[in-house]
Order: sequence, then C-alpha cells, then structure tokens
Amino acid sequence: MSDYLVIVESPAKAKTIERYLGKKYKVKASMGHVIDLPKSQIGVDVDNDFEPRYITIRGKGPILNDLKKSAKKAKKVYLAADPDREGEAIAWHLANSLGIGEDEACRVVFNEITKDAVKDSFKEPRSINMDLVNAQQARRVLDRLVGYNISPLLWKKIKKGLSAGRVQSVAVKLIIDRENEINNFTPEEYWSIEAEFSHNGETFKAKFYGVDGKKKELKSREDVDQILKQLNGKDFTVDQVNKRERRRNPSLPFTTSSLQQEAFRKLNFRAKKTMMIAQQLYEGIDLGGREGTTGLITYMRTDSTRISDTAKDEAINLIQSKYGEEYLGKSRAKKTQQKTQDAHEAIRPTVVSKEPLAIKPKLSNDQYKLYKLIWERFVASQMAPAVLDTVTVHLLNNDVEFRASGSQVKFKGFMKVYVEGTDDQKKDEQKLLPELEEGSHSTASQIEPEQHFTQPPPRYTEARLVKTMEEKGIGRPSTYAPTLDTIQRRGYVKLENKRFIPTELGEIINDLLEEYFPEIVDIEFTVNMENDLDGIEDGDKKWRRVVGQFYEGFEKRLEKAEEEIEKVEIKDEPAGINCEKCGHEMVYKMGRYGKFLACSNFPDCRNTKPILKEIGVTCPKCEKGQVVERKSKKRRTFYGCDRFPECDFVSWDKPIDRPCPKCESLLVEKKQKKGTQITCTNCDYKEGVQ
Repeated sequence: MSDYLVIVESPAKAKTIERYLGKKYKVKASMGHVIDLPKSQIGVDVDNDFEPRYITIRGKGPILNDLKKSAKKAKKVYLAADPDREGEAIAWHLANSLGIGEDEACRVVFNEITKDAVKDSFKEPRSINMDLVNAQQARRVLDRLVGYNISPLLWKKIKKGLSAGRVQSVAVKLIIDRENEINNFTPEEYWSIEAEFSHNGETFKAKFYGVDGKKKELKSREDVDQILKQLNGKDFTVDQVNKRERRRNPSLPFTTSSLQQEAFRKLNFRAKKTMMIAQQLYEGIDLGGREGTTGLITYMRTDSTRISDTAKDEAINLIQSKYGEEYLGKSRAKKTQQKTQDAHEAIRPTVVSKEPLAIKPKLSNDQYKLYKLIWERFVASQMAPAVLDTVTVHLLNNDVEFRASGSQVKFKGFMKVYVEGTDDQKKDEQKLLPELEEGSHSTASQIEPEQHFTQPPPRYTEARLVKTMEEKGIGRPSTYAPTLDTIQRRGYVKLENKRFIPTELGEIINDLLEEYFPEIVDIEFTVNMENDLDGIEDGDKKWRRVVGQFYEGFEKRLEKAEEEIEKVEIKDEPAGINCEKCGHEMVYKMGRYGKFLACSNFPDCRNTKPILKEIGVTCPKCEKGQVVERKSKKRRTFYGCDRFPECDFVSWDKPIDRPCPKCESLLVEKKQKKGTQITCTNCDYKEGVQ
C-alpha cells in the first residue's frame, strides 16, 4: 500500500508524476473539476450574500468516491492541480470533499513536470491559498450572474440557444466596432513616385521624398505633375549617404498570448488547437527508454516573461557549444502595466538540451511544430542582438529629393535561430545599394507615378484579436482560446479568409446589450473587473463585496430589460424561388454560420440549401452552369458548379473569367504568402504575384 496519495487533474500528468515520485506515492487523476456549480440552474444564492451552491458534477461521483477511499488509506494526501486560480479552486473542492483541514500543508505546485521540479515541490507543500480560490469563485459567480440572467432573456426575446458573457460579449463588440470602422471608412487618394536608377552598371530604386528638404505628401495627379515638371532631366546628384549600424533585439520568451499569436502566424494553428497541443507537451510525452513520459514545456497559461536562473544557465551552455560565445546575449525583462502571474515563468522548454529534431520521432507532426516554435523562441531570446548595416541615400534634382534605403545583416545573432512573424506575413528582405559617394551622379532610367488609396483597418484575425484583448486587459491567459471558440460556436461571428466578420445575429445581440446592459460590453468596465479579481487574489479585496457592487446596478437593469425589451422577430425573407421538393416558397433563415435557404413549409418539408455566391465564371466542365462559392464541412471555401450533382466540377482555387493565353485552359487564383498568383491548371503558365 502506498504511503502517500497525490491528486492531479489528468491521467497523463498522473502517469508522469508517479514515475518521478517512486513507490511510496500513488498518483490519481480527478479528471478536472469534481465539484462545481450546477449546469441546470444559476447555483448562486443572491439573497444569502451570493453563496455558491456547489454540487458533485454529474458522472464524477464514482471518481470522487474512489479518491475518498484512497485518501482514507493514505498517510497524507497531496493536491497537485495546475498552478493557477482554477487549479487552486479544484484543490480546495477536493480538500473539502476529502476532509483535509484548511491549514494543512497539502498543496504542491510546480511550473514544469520534470523530475527535479516535481520532487522539489513536495519538499515545500503549503496550505490552500484562499485568496486564489476566492478570485476564482468571484469570476465563476460573476459569470453565472451575467450568463444565467441575460441568456434566458435572449431566449425569450430573440431565440433559443443564445448566451451572453462578460468577456465574450466584449470580444464580439470589438469585432463589430472594427466592421463598422471598415464600412464607414472613406478612402483618400494619394500618390507615390518611384524611380529606377542606374549607377556603374548596377540598378536600384528610390522613392520621392519631398522638395527643398521638406517631406511632401502627394494627394492628387496635379501634385505629381507639378513634381515631374520641376525635374530637370533625369540626372540626379547624390546629396547625402547616411550609413549606420542598427541593432535588433530578440523577442522575449512566449506568454500565452504571444504563443497563440505566433502559432497562428507561422503554423496556421487556431488558439484552441495551440492550447490543446501545448497542454499535451506540458503534461508529458513518452520519449521511451529511461526517460519515459516527460513534460517538455513549462506551464502554458501565463502572462510572465520571466525565466529561472537554471533555465538561463542551460540556454547559455547550449548557445556557447552550438553557436559560439559571440552569440550569447543579455537577458531582458518585459515591463508590463497590468499584473502578471509572476509566480509562473514564461513558456519555455523544460530541458533546452532536448532539441526538437532529436525528439521529433516521438512527437506528432503538430506537437513537433509547436515544440520547435517554443524551443527556438526561448533559445533566441537568450542570444545576442542582430547587427544590421543600413544605408540611406538622398538624391537631388532641382531641389526635388528622392530617397533610397537598403540594409544588410552584418551579424545574424538571434536571427540564426528564430525571427518573429508578423500579421501581414512580410518577410525580412535584404536590399543592397551600390556603393554611392556624395557628390556623384546617378541617372533615373524610369520615373513612374502610381495612384493609391488609403485602406480601412484590417479585420481581426485570431492573432490580432488575442493581441488586442491582451493589450486592453480583457480577460486573462486562460480565457483567450475559450472566448474565441464560444463566439464562433454561438454564431455571433464567422471566419472568412481567416478573419472575423460579425453575423446579423451577433449584431442584434450586441445592440441589445449596448442599450440595456452597457457595462457588459464596455471595455473599461471589463478591465476594471479583471483588476478587481486581481485585487481579490492579492488579498486586498473581498470577493462578495466585489460581486455585490456589480450586482446592485445589474439587477436594476435586468428588471428594466425584462419590462421594456420587445420580442425581436427575425423574419424569414422570401428568396424569390420555390422549393423543388414541395413547391412552397424558399426563404432565408439565420443559422449558426449565417443565412441559408430553407423551405417555408417547415416542418412538413425540411429542404435546406446553402446560399450560392456566383463569381461570374461559366463552368469549364459542363459549360452550362455557373461556378459558385461553397463551404466545406470545416467551413473552408471552395468552388463548384451550381448544377451539382449533374456536374461535379470543384476547385479549391478561385477560377477566373479568361482562358490561359498559352493553352486556353482554366486559370485560377492561387493564394501565396505575398499575395495572389494567377496560374494555369493545365500548363506552366503563371502571372506575377499581386
């Protein structure tokens, strides 16, 4: 019989930790929460100072009974749930259920699942931190008061299955506000002038800068003509050549937010997928041999960029041996305005000597990609800055100034291992200029003006939305991924070309919340509430008082909304066509992913059809139908004939309405990182990337 019982959340974690602790320890999994608020009711006694009504989760009774039996036989019970508020709440519920005293040193926490970290944590067990528990209780109670009061109101006034929540409602509002910005955006005309110069047989490009040493904006064709008129031929004098050395620092190690952003940019991983794979890497991967199941990364829910001295030393040794002394850098700490979970570290490999390629055979493809990203980011963060030589050349012709700039990597530094991605997918490009001396001359072989129009702000990708939520203080690391998942599942927003677009349903609910519950969609209010939760965690605020202050105003608005909100009828709009099955009129209905066609004779006729968007191209296969835009089961856009199933033409790439000039076959638009390229589906014909 084992002397000690250790309880963790997951079987994978249990297996790893049991191997580290030895025969005297039995490690069991609670499978997450065993005690929680009931799903079928609000579970909060508002009249009794917001007392939560906790119950054993349905289906978890046998697990809890098994843990109770094991606890009675053990000399001591240790609770080793995750090192965050939710983990502390799980430990607290278990302690209460197992009869463990409030002051008993039963709680062990570790930031990484490695032998040393786990063993060290058992040397210094502590009692349950009630400040952490109360911060989690406050969050759960607040979310219940909002969700379980507003959601039934939405069901009654709009339709069943809707929900509202503190963080999700603000996220939807951000997306709607951005869409309104785009719709209200008025493009402004502007121009640029680019010239191609030749110097001693080499060519380079420069752009118009200004006149008489002052920068000048070109807002019209008239402005351009005035500049071109002022030019005296095509001979330019090199007025200045400014050379300087620029140092570029590496990115800091990953936080939850930056990991989700970078995994989206570089791996095309959604936030939910990133966190799922990170959980697997944290809990342990079976590496075989003596190592067995081992945790590969530190805890993945954190907003700290701190790393331990041991991890720094390991990184220094690896960099010295693998890349050389000159690649060693100085560690930097990130300054943050909001509170960070500094009890945690940044997300990093638990053992940096486990290089990605060496353990690749033991990982799935996705696990390898994410581990490699985390490993490279961490190692690069401890490396020396990159050194770039930059050159800016000022060229003059009759007081009209053009400028050319170029750069060259002089010393790669951290860039030898890793370079951070960007939302617009632009790559670092080295652009070299010929050796130019001040006072020398250069001839412009081409001078080309180009008209442009200002662009509206871009729609949010998952990466941009997570970054915005973090910057504004909306939610915390554990809330980003589930929030994005919820607003999509509820049908409040949809993804098109990896960018969020609000649905009609999302806009209806947002308008209702803005009118009757403005605090729920108010960013400042949401941020202040997160700060209050942090204050509870620090022991500076009482959780019941924080909840009470919120509920006082919320209850009054709830009563007003119940009385004043009229039932919102989302009318079925006639589609102008008849159902081919029963002859009744087809109508537009609102679904999870937006509008679709359905028979008005429902439920007697259940015929439904997607709304087909024609792209103006005749089907190249049957030459009778039209090519339309469709969605796959995974919501991926593809193109097919509207005569399906009579014609089975399909294409992932968008066809265009002109034949290949080389073989007269179908041309399609292929998405590239730098834009769109038109290619032939039959021969090697290609056009430049646009």
